[in-house]
Amino acid sequence: MAKHNITGKEGEEIAAAYLKAKGYQIIEMNKRFGRAEIDIIAKIGNEYVFVEVKTRTSDYFGFPEEAIDKRKIKLLGKAAEQFTLEKNDDLEIRFDMISLVLRTAKHDIKHIEDAFFPGMEEF
Repeated sequence: MAKHNITGKEGEEIAAAYLKAKGYQIIEMNKRFGRAEIDIIAKIGNEYVFVEVKTRTSDYFGFPEEAIDKRKIKLLGKAAEQFTLEKNDDLEIRFDMISLVLRTAKHDIKHIEDAFFPGMEEF
């Protein structure tokens, strides 16, 4: 497995543990819908939370949260729509991002709630 894949996997595991500690229930991880993959699907209260995790080993080339683009947002929106159709629930949904910079001593983690809104990326 390539180093960036290992870094990404480690970041997703750290993010899931972080969310659990905050009271989120992890529903699924790395759920695929066609070309889209949702890193973490969680639930808190009456809300599904679709979480995109971006992990880097350094912020030298920019912060991880800057790496999401319009195409990815659109794919995540379609995947979330498919998930909610399959579940047939009336729960609210939101899209969060967890940004991680893995450091030797301490990891920098940033949880951005309502990070983006699929369908609004054209504006």
